[in-house]
Amino acid sequence: MAAGSSLGGVIMPIMVDRIIAHSAFPWAMRGAAFLMSGLLIYANMTVKSRLPPSPKPWSLMEFILPLGELPYSLVVFASFLFFFGMFLPFTFIILSAVHDGMSTRLGAYLIPILNAGYIADKTGRFNTMVVTSFLSTILVLGLWLPARGNVPYILFAAFYGFSSGAFVSLAPALVAQISDIRQIGVRTGSMFAVVSVAALVGNPIGGALVSEERGGYMHLQIFCGMMMLGGSVVFVAARWSLAGLGLRKKV
Repeated sequence: MAAGSSLGGVIMPIMVDRIIAHSAFPWAMRGAAFLMSGLLIYANMTVKSRLPPSPKPWSLMEFILPLGELPYSLVVFASFLFFFGMFLPFTFIILSAVHDGMSTRLGAYLIPILNAGYIADKTGRFNTMVVTSFLSTILVLGLWLPARGNVPYILFAAFYGFSSGAFVSLAPALVAQISDIRQIGVRTGSMFAVVSVAALVGNPIGGALVSEERGGYMHLQIFCGMMMLGGSVVFVAARWSLAGLGLRKKV
């Protein structure tokens, strides 16, 4: 699934950009909708459940009770903070690159580069999440923030695509690792219900910061990096709650 979404993330931005250039924005959106509709129809007609469905009464408390468990609540809070900042580069990297001198033509390819880019089973899911989340933070504050010119932006897009992609893939795996197999779906849904709020409001906050800076991106980049740093620190706390501070433990 992660490989397929990365491929789509490379193809879709280029497709939309080319259609806008030839047929304007409305047909670009129609083309994207036609492509997604065809893929969704195929997926829904071919997907099969591994086990026969067993309907159960819906209960709101099933989604709330797991938040009382320390490791789970720390994973959810860490993901919430990380999601606040994680999507800001996807939204603003082209604008900030053009603002810092990159051509619009080259800037349009930053999103495909970012989307293109596992060692979790070997080193432990929590260990890998801690490393990749801190790596994403370092890339934002150490490479995107001071970036001027084409090369730093292209390098940032490539490396950040790898590190942030690892986060998206690993977050549900962390929930699965600390959950009863019968509760994985409910607990994953509960986590994404919480972090969806951060994903929803992060971009408007970023846009407000750009407006406040009168077109500059430094405040947005600092906000992005600090939110991700907070999430990374809480991921360390989640790992500590499970296995202590031993660095060699596979968690």
